[in-house]
Amino acid sequence: MALTGIEIFKLLPKTNCKECDFSTCLAFAMALAGGKAELAACPYVSDEVRDKLAEASAPPIRPVKIAMKDATKTVGGETVMFRHEKTFFNPTIIAGLLTTAMDSATVDKKIAQFMKLQFERVGLNLRPEMFAIKDVDGDAGKFAALVKKVVDSSDAALMLCSDKAEVLKAGAAAAGDRKPIIGPATAANADAVGALAKELGLPLLAKAEGYDALAELTTKLTGMGLKDLLIDSGSRTLKQAFQDQIVIRRAALVPKFRPFGFSTVCCPCEMTDDPMKEALYAAVFIAKYGGIVVLSDLDASVVFPLLLERLNIYTDPQKPMIITPGIYELNNPGPDSPIAVTTNFALTYFIVSGEIEGSKVPAWLIIQDTEGLSVMTAWAAGKFSGDMVGAWIKKCGILDKAKNRTIIIPGYAAGISGELEEELPDWKVLIGPREASHIPAFLKSI
Repeated sequence: MALTGIEIFKLLPKTNCKECDFSTCLAFAMALAGGKAELAACPYVSDEVRDKLAEASAPPIRPVKIAMKDATKTVGGETVMFRHEKTFFNPTIIAGLLTTAMDSATVDKKIAQFMKLQFERVGLNLRPEMFAIKDVDGDAGKFAALVKKVVDSSDAALMLCSDKAEVLKAGAAAAGDRKPIIGPATAANADAVGALAKELGLPLLAKAEGYDALAELTTKLTGMGLKDLLIDSGSRTLKQAFQDQIVIRRAALVPKFRPFGFSTVCCPCEMTDDPMKEALYAAVFIAKYGGIVVLSDLDASVVFPLLLERLNIYTDPQKPMIITPGIYELNNPGPDSPIAVTTNFALTYFIVSGEIEGSKVPAWLIIQDTEGLSVMTAWAAGKFSGDMVGAWIKKCGILDKAKNRTIIIPGYAAGISGELEEELPDWKVLIGPREASHIPAFLKSI
């Protein structure tokens, strides 16, 4: 049974060191009891106390680590229903579907498509992460061969889907160090598939229709010593599956109902044959509250909007999206190319860089650290002043790259031009347009 905040406080060192980012040990204890803090944040807890507090500090939804070739993704671990309460941390994994019924050419095409779907945005690499590989005929050899092809040709995380333990075992062997999720374990095969997952130390997908049946199944599997579970409610209509996601999340968080304390797998690929509906269903489950979403096809026109939705949902709403400060080369600039400067607010960067690229004019774009504020806000807050911009131009390295000594500042920050001229006496300061759409004409005119 979970401990209360006062009970946790009695076990803490009571140093009030503030290293956990809470003002007092009591405040930290209350947050820990409410699932809004992690025990690891306290550097002075003894091993003995750490063991006692394990249950109280454990996330109500168990985090499960999933291996890609060169990276590890995590699902679960969330502690709130809504992100205005606390940031969502572990983004929904987007998976494509492969089956043993597909011919070799189709499989090769889908794997190649998976590897190409990588988009650079806000300094992040956005991409799908997984293949769900489904056995349709019970042929262990064919299944293992398909798994091996995916392992050899991609860096994808794997979810191996079969109701036969011997098929899953062959697939897991072919996956090697990729450590796949296996399953689904159902009421009919729970003993065999559960024993296999425990033997191999792999995450297990549990599937049952109806809340009672699902709770009974996960209770049985955890009783077998399995901890890393994911759950599939079995619903294949949007209305019921959507309801299931909310019920499962709320049950895990509010009464802390342990049988539902696991991340979910959602299968829009089995809900409709209409690609547009499937994309919309996937969007619903990324928002509410799928751990893994499986699509029948990873088409760029579907995946890219889903990746952007996921990025927005799993970004801290209290922190602006920012770009790394530095020098950005646009259209292959040379020593005499124009130099512009703006803030590191992501939207500002994408709009300005897009207009510069569209102009075809080679240019250097210097990004100033303004803590993610836009031009006008940063200027008003004193984070985009002439002396700060001048100091950054001297420090950023542009002096080693460009001979040109003309700097273009945003039109909305025209007020810093005098200070900037004092800070950079050997430079000419040009005031650029206020509207980004006027940048191409401005660049061509100079």
